[in-house]
Amino acid sequence: LFRYCKEESRELAVLFPDWSFWGWPEVNVRPWAPLMEELVRENARLPWPEREPYAFWKGNRDVSEVRQDLFRCNNDSAAGKEWNARLFKQDWDAAGRNGFRDSDVAKQCRHRYKIYVQGHTWSVSEKYILACDSPMLAIDTPFRDFFSRGLVAGKHYWPIDPANKCRAVKFAVDWGNAHPAQARRMGGEGSGFTREEMGMDYVYEYMLSVLTRYSALLRYKPAVPEKAVEVSLESMACPRRGREREFMMESREKYVAVDEPCTMPPPFTVDEVREMAVRDEQVRSKLLQMVPH
Repeated sequence: LFRYCKEESRELAVLFPDWSFWGWPEVNVRPWAPLMEELVRENARLPWPEREPYAFWKGNRDVSEVRQDLFRCNNDSAAGKEWNARLFKQDWDAAGRNGFRDSDVAKQCRHRYKIYVQGHTWSVSEKYILACDSPMLAIDTPFRDFFSRGLVAGKHYWPIDPANKCRAVKFAVDWGNAHPAQARRMGGEGSGFTREEMGMDYVYEYMLSVLTRYSALLRYKPAVPEKAVEVSLESMACPRRGREREFMMESREKYVAVDEPCTMPPPFTVDEVREMAVRDEQVRSKLLQMVPH
């Protein structure tokens, strides 16, 4: 019922924030709130004009055919092919043995453009890519997560046709380098979305709203089982060790909110969803016509 992503045309699942908002200790990705603060600092250290004028992606290419196919777009000087992409395979086992020194997400905002490509389904990397202050070149995917509908094609990201991805990436980079003001604006809109719309306060508000609305549909009255054991911060964190415990402590809330939960806007109507889809498709069609084949 509750899922991290879905294909909207096929599934009716209720979308829920994924685990990485509270950190991903297995691959040394910090919880979202402190990581976002770190990304803001790193973005300020390397302004957009000083970044490498290419599109960057690094990750596990083996989880999907889409990612494997993306590597056709890598720079190949020997063959005289320059698609303006800099793609790197991530070996997480080797990265772990190396202490994740070359896998710091906050240190991967050194290129003017960042590519987003789905994994087996969607990818948790989307929010980190958006936060980089560089335009996100998003390869079209049928999968949506809980914040996808807030993103506007042509404003927060540049859609990439998966059937013509190499030429589309090259064109996007060439166009952005020739129109730096517009490219920087798109990068700023994307990173602004992560700061203003995806703070943990809003993530928790969304979770509360979803759970409250779903609970209103339940036909039974839940009760605490007789032998239930209360879970606390200490009971969860104290048995943990190393990075897992560190991230648990880093992601804990420091205070209890004194305000009432915010009033969530009503769900989109069928007409509104259709209008959003038409709007994004118009942007895609316009870009498709601009990209050489």
